Amino acid sequence: MSGYDLGFSEFTTWPWSFREDVEQYAAAGAACMEICLFKLPHHDYAGSLQYLPQRGLRAASVQMYVHSVFKDSMAARPEDPRDRLEEMKRALELTAPHVPKGTPFVVITGIAPDGNIEFAITKTVEALKELADVAAEHEMRLAFEPLSPVNLHTDTAVWGLDQGLEIVERVNHPAAGLCIDTWNVWQTPSLENVIAQCKDRIFLVQLSDWRTPRSTADRYSLGDGQIPLRDIVRAIRKTGYAGDYVVEILSSFHLQGSLWKTDLAALLRKNAETFDRIWRDS
Repeated sequence: MSGYDLGFSEFTTWPWSFREDVEQYAAAGAACMEICLFKLPHHDYAGSLQYLPQRGLRAASVQMYVHSVFKDSMAARPEDPRDRLEEMKRALELTAPHVPKGTPFVVITGIAPDGNIEFAITKTVEALKELADVAAEHEMRLAFEPLSPVNLHTDTAVWGLDQGLEIVERVNHPAAGLCIDTWNVWQTPSLENVIAQCKDRIFLVQLSDWRTPRSTADRYSLGDGQIPLRDIVRAIRKTGYAGDYVVEILSSFHLQGSLWKTDLAALLRKNAETFDRIWRDS
């Protein structure tokens, strides 16, 4: 028994189709996968998602088409936060019948309008309270993800796990928790202490490694960068977290050596093997 459930995000294998993702993740020994709804053919949630258990997989988490309160690099439209909130509600309602109960849907702030971070945080808290009610109604959860300051002007108004925890505490809803992404939060001051404060608010852990980025999406395989992954995983385990660990390696096709242009099947195997070592050492 490994003692953990490891999966892969469909962002890691962006060039593949949804069907290829499922087949290759199963072949790599994954227990679960992060669903990116943009990959489901013709919005066919029922037809596509029933394919997972046939290959011994389940949904670890869901990335919606629109997953930020304000516009971000992946979805600039609609622009109005109310319209974006309605899009997220609709995605929850359509997806919920086809994924396990309690599946976390990942949410971020998006870009602060006119650089007004205070306004963005206040509106995000209000939106997450409303969205958490919908998630709870459908027996789903929200995993709020604070991003790296690298993404401040493209995707987020907050950075650092401490700021993410503050937002979740202000939302104060049992269906609202945190997504801890190692690439995004590893530079948070006193990170291990902050992780300890998160306790049962950790709903999802995403994994990748860091070298000084050449773009806002330039991540590395586990063990190939600077992140103290063993320390972070150890701190997460001390909280009692027993949820999924998902390898999420974003990249950019224009970069020299982009991981999206390498042997993706080998990439999956390498990261599964490396995480197993990290787990045993933590």
